[in-house]
This record gives sequence, C-alpha cells and structure tokens, in this order.
Amino acid sequence: MSGLLAVIGKGKDPQLVKELSERMAHRGPDESDFHIMENGSILCHESLSIIDLQSGKQPIQGTSKAWMVHDGEIYNYQELKDGVLKEHTFRTKSDSEVIVHLYEEFGYDFCNKLDGDWAFVIMDGDDYMAGRDPMGVKPLYYGLDERGRIYFSSEMKPIADQCKSFSTFPPGHYYTGKSGFVKYYDPEYEDYENAIQELDLALIRSSLIEATRKRLMGNVPVGVLLSGGLDSSLTSAIAARLLAENGQKLQSFSIALDADAPDAKAARKAAEFLGTEHHEVHFTVAEGVAILEKIILHIETYDVISVRASVPMYLLAKVIVEKGIKVILSGEGADEIFGGHLYFRNAPSAEDFQKETIERIQKLFTADLLRADKSTMAFGLETRVPFLDKQFLDATVRIKPEEKQPKTYDGVEKYILRKAFDTPEDPYLPAEILWRQKEQFSDGVGYNWIDELIEYCATQVSDEQLAGAAAEFPYNSPTTKEAYLYRSIFHKYYPQLSAAQTVRKWIPKWQENLDPSGRANAAHVKADTEIAKSSVAV
Repeated sequence: MSGLLAVIGKGKDPQLVKELSERMAHRGPDESDFHIMENGSILCHESLSIIDLQSGKQPIQGTSKAWMVHDGEIYNYQELKDGVLKEHTFRTKSDSEVIVHLYEEFGYDFCNKLDGDWAFVIMDGDDYMAGRDPMGVKPLYYGLDERGRIYFSSEMKPIADQCKSFSTFPPGHYYTGKSGFVKYYDPEYEDYENAIQELDLALIRSSLIEATRKRLMGNVPVGVLLSGGLDSSLTSAIAARLLAENGQKLQSFSIALDADAPDAKAARKAAEFLGTEHHEVHFTVAEGVAILEKIILHIETYDVISVRASVPMYLLAKVIVEKGIKVILSGEGADEIFGGHLYFRNAPSAEDFQKETIERIQKLFTADLLRADKSTMAFGLETRVPFLDKQFLDATVRIKPEEKQPKTYDGVEKYILRKAFDTPEDPYLPAEILWRQKEQFSDGVGYNWIDELIEYCATQVSDEQLAGAAAEFPYNSPTTKEAYLYRSIFHKYYPQLSAAQTVRKWIPKWQENLDPSGRANAAHVKADTEIAKSSVAV
C-alpha cells in the first residue's frame, strides 16, 4: 500500500528526510507527504491508495496529539470501527486510521486485534511505537545513526547510508522506546508438539475461501497471479467464484519464456476452466539478464532463489499495473504450511517434517514474502497472500504431520490441500491442475531461464574471483559464480555489513544437491537435467 519512513529524534533536516523517503516513491506513486512533530521527529509516507481514494492521506492524526504512518491493509477495520472503536471519531474512511485509534484506546497492547498485513509507526509526543504483521508480509527495517536517532523504514534504501547499523524488524513484534521489542504473536503452532489436530478437509476449504474473500477488499481492481501451479490456481479459482457473485470477471496474469513453458500451458488450462480474462506475458533470457542489477536494487537481497524468481515477477508486475490493476493475489505460503517443496518427502521423521514446516513459515519474510512484496511494489502493485491468513494458519499448521507428509500418499506433495478442493460434484480446478507436480516459479516459467542464467553468470565471474570470494565477502560467502555475481551487485548498492546481514539464503534440506531449484530434487519429473546432476552448493 505504501512506503513509510520515520526518524525518531531531533536535528535531522526535514528536506533531507523527505528526499530519503522519495528513494522508495515507487511504493506509493499516488501521493507523498510528511509531518514534523513538535520534538523534531519526522514521519514520511509514500502512498498507494486502495481503500479511501480521496481522504486517506497519511500521516494520519488521531484524536489527540498522536500521529501514524502505515503500510499494508487492515481487513477487519470496519469491524473495529463498529466495535471497540465505536466511540471514536474518524478523520478518514481509510482502513489505516484504526491503528492510531487502537493505540489511543489500548496503549501498546493492540496488535493482536489487527487482521491484515501491515507495518506502522506511531509518534505521540516523546513516545513512539512501531509494529510489523505476524508473518512479515509487509517489510520493515530499523536502524540507529551516529547521533542516536532511530529510523524505521519500509525498505533499506532510505536508511542504509544514514545509519551506523540497521536490521530487519522481526515479524510478529512491536517496539517502543520504553519496552524494546515485544513479541505479540505467539501462536500454538510454533511448538511442533502441538501438531495434534485431526484432519478436517471442510475447514481447510472454508478457511481459505474466507482468507481470499478478505483480500478482495478495496476500491480498486484486483487481479491474480496465475502460474498454473496448485497454489495460485486455487486462489484464482476461489477469487473467480467470489467475484462472480457480484457479476465481476477476474483478471489473471502469467509469465513464461514462451507459450510451451510448463507454467504457461498449465495457466492457460486453468484460466480457460475458470473463465478468467487471462493475460500471458513472454520474456527472453536476455531481457531477464539485462535487469539483474535493477532487480537486486529493488528486492534488497542476494539470495539466489529470490533473484531468480524476482525477474519474471518484476516483468509481470509492470504489465499488470499497465492494465490498471493495483492489487494482486498470490500463492505464497502453501508450500511451507503443507510441506510442498519436493525435499520434504525426504524428511527422516514426522517430527522433522513438522519442525521444518514451522521454520519455513517463520522465515518466509526473508525470502518469498520479501520477493513478492518488493518485486511488485517496484511498480506500486500490492501483493496479498491468502495462505498466510492467521485463521488459515490456525486451521492448518497444527494438523498431524503424518497427515501432511507426502510419502504417506504415494509422494503427492500438499496432498491434503489438493484433497480439500477435490470436489467432483463442483470442481474448483481441472484434475490435471489440481494434481500437478510442484514447480518452483523460477523453474516453471521455462527451464531454460535458470539454466541459461547460470551459464551467463559463469561468463561474468572468473575462477579467480570465485576462489577469493571468502576473503572479499567474509560474511555469508558465495560459493558459486551465480551467487558471487548477485552478491557483487548487492554490494554495489548496499555495501554495509548490516545490509549483508539482513539476507538469509534459502537452501533445501535432506538432499545431496543444495541448489534451490525444484529440479535439483530426484523426485522432479525433469530431475535428469544438468542442474539436478550438479552437487555444488549455492
């Protein structure tokens, strides 16, 4: 929805702060504004209007002297206004404004009342508070400069060269000057021993439908990313049905190297079945390679799988925005909840399987969610992820791992999710889509994308450079030429050690080949390719 920047403390030039905020103007192309507090602290906001298109300008003042900036969407804002905040007078119709009123009503203890994806900063005289949504769907960073001023920012770009140190704001926490970090999101599923729920296919289905319904909220057109894989196809199927209830037709979007790519063919089948207005975009490897620097600048990571997948997502986002769409639904999270990555079938035990799903969910903000947000917000396109709805997580993560383990069902990953929507009397998807094998997005756009990308990187990095990588980059040292190239580009824009330390590399477990491509797993239908034969770690 936007980009926020807050500087806590006096003495920072307001014009400079405004210019720093404009470094992420792409996140909020509709409007830009800032507010200077009496004590000299500054709030800035780059706005993408989704709900209140006229009066929802930020920063927003509460009923007293508190001010707030917010990035994201609060799906239960009307319920809050009609309930615990019914005595409050609102200045706007924006979903964002409920945050400052909740602060005025409950103090710091209100984050669990919010249902949505968000990051915010509140300033109230010398008091202040920052918070991030439970899963980290929306990005947030914090830092400290040489004069002791504290910064909060949606991206690293405004603060990397201003702070002596900075880091990623942990999801599911809030921060105040009085308390430091406080973990407010403490779900039962984070303890693997609580995975004792019986399988309820109807609950899986109903909770995902409701999670998708919430994320259609807004006064702007909403579309779907449709790769033809299970996750995006299910969100598309549900969204198509919900929009049809109001006589609306869903717009779906896919991208691939050509019409014969695995994702392209599957997406066309799904779109035809669902009756969406489908848009298929093609790109060349050369076009992808040409924007690598731009991609890494935007997504602020050198993680290999994130860079690989961000290129097509970035190119597709540009087309989606040109079609007049401001909000897009995507399928992130399903693989982590249901053990959908192919390596999960090698889990040595049900306990290990469950522990890995929990860890992958907790670390989504370092990889898939970071990529999904920043590669689309580069064009002011907001991505929403129904699978990471709090109620859906409560309904699914604690299901007994024996029910979820792929090997229990002849190696079909995400079996129970597929089974929940396998309704022959009223099919959500064609059988060949519903039961299609897992393809990672960067593979599904066309196998040549990764293969030729690796070849290109090999031409850009010498053996000598790779041999000296550990000395050049002692933290999180790259071990392949592809990883070295991405790290070098990242270092060009973000040379600070603090920046490098925000990145977590995604590496699959329980298989010899540590390349993050799905084709590196022996179970993949194309596992006889060169990428699968290689055993070099990334």
